[in-house]
Amino acid sequence: METIYLDHAATTPMAKEAIVEMTAAMETVFGNASSIHGAGREARKYLDEARSLLAHEIQARQSEIVLTSGGTESDNLAIFGTAYARENEGKHIITTAIEHHAVLHACEKLEREGFDVTYLPVDNTGLVRVEDVKAALREDTILVTIMYGNNEVGTIQPIAEIGAVLAEHTATFHTDAVQAFGIEALNVNELKVDLLSVSSHKINGPKGMGFLYARTGVKLVSLMHGGSQEKKRRAGTENIPAAIGFAAASKFAGIRREEARGKYKRFKALLAQQFDEANISYKINGHQEQALPHVLNVTFPGTDVESFLINLDMAGVFVSSGSACTAGSIDPSHVLVAMFGKDVEELRSSIRFSFGLGLTDEQIIEAGKRTAAIVKRLVK
Repeated sequence: METIYLDHAATTPMAKEAIVEMTAAMETVFGNASSIHGAGREARKYLDEARSLLAHEIQARQSEIVLTSGGTESDNLAIFGTAYARENEGKHIITTAIEHHAVLHACEKLEREGFDVTYLPVDNTGLVRVEDVKAALREDTILVTIMYGNNEVGTIQPIAEIGAVLAEHTATFHTDAVQAFGIEALNVNELKVDLLSVSSHKINGPKGMGFLYARTGVKLVSLMHGGSQEKKRRAGTENIPAAIGFAAASKFAGIRREEARGKYKRFKALLAQQFDEANISYKINGHQEQALPHVLNVTFPGTDVESFLINLDMAGVFVSSGSACTAGSIDPSHVLVAMFGKDVEELRSSIRFSFGLGLTDEQIIEAGKRTAAIVKRLVK
C-alpha cells in the first residue's frame, strides 16, 4: 500500500536542490564566518549569498535578515526582543486568539512578567477585523503580533491593511509568516511590517533553520548572549550549510510558486470531489477566499478525531489535527475554539490536510477515497 503524506503544514521533505547544495557545503565550506582568514572569508561569502537570496524573497535588505534556528526562535526573538527593548515606553501587546503557540506562549510569559496582552477574537472563518486592531490600540501599545496565514485552517489575515493602520502608530508590527513564506508572494514594504518570522523546514529546506526579518532601525534586544554574530542580534556561530540549503529551497519555492499554488487549489477541489461522490457529510473550515492554497481543514460530523487519525494512519494517509490527543483525552484546537466556541462538532471531528512538493492528482484522489471509506465506517 502506498503511503500518502498530506501533512506538509507540519513539515516537508527536503527538496533535491536544497540537499545537493547543502551536501556540497558540508564537504567544502567548513570555516567560521567570523574568522578573518581565508577559510573564514570563504564561509562569509557563502553566508552572505544565502542571506541575500532569502532577503530577495521578501523584498528586504540583506542586512535585515537575522538567521535563527527556526520559526519558534524567530517568533520568540520578535516578541521578547521587542518587549524588553521597549518596556520603558509601554507594556501593552496586541495579538489574536488563533496564533501559533510560539506566539501565544511567549505572550503568556510576558503577562506573568507584568505586560498587558490583548487577545483579539476572530470570526467563524478565522479572520480578525482591522477595526478591532484599531480599537485595541493604546498609547502604551508597543507591539502588535498577528500571523499572516493560519497553520490550522489556512485563513490569511489582512496584514497590509493592519500595517496601514499601524503606520500611524508607534507600535512595532510583527507577523508570523511561517506557513505563508514560499507559498505567498511577500513584500515587507507593501505589508508595512517591522518584523517577520520564517522557518526553513516548511518550504522543503533543512530543519533547525529560519530567519527573522527585522526592519532597519527597529528596536530589538538579543535573547542569546555570546559572540557578535548576526550584527549582535543573535549570538552563535552560523550554520552555513543549513543557511545554504534554506536559501536553495527558498529560491526553488519562488520559481515554482505559481505552479504550486494552482496545483494545491486543484488538490482541494479533488478532495472535495471524492467526498461528494462518496456522499459523506463534511464541512470546510476557514475563509474560502482569503486562504493559503495548501491548507484544507475539514469537519466530518459524527467522527472522533483521535480514532479518525489512527484509522487514516493505518490506511496510509498521513494528516493531522489541531487537537492534542493524549491517552484517551483530547485538548481541543484553540483555533477552532476561537472560531466556533466550546463544545461544538468542529472540535471533535476536524482534520487538516496540507499539500506540498511531489504530490500528484492520483495520490490526492486515492487519499480522498480512503478518507471517505473511513468516514463511512466510523459514522454510525
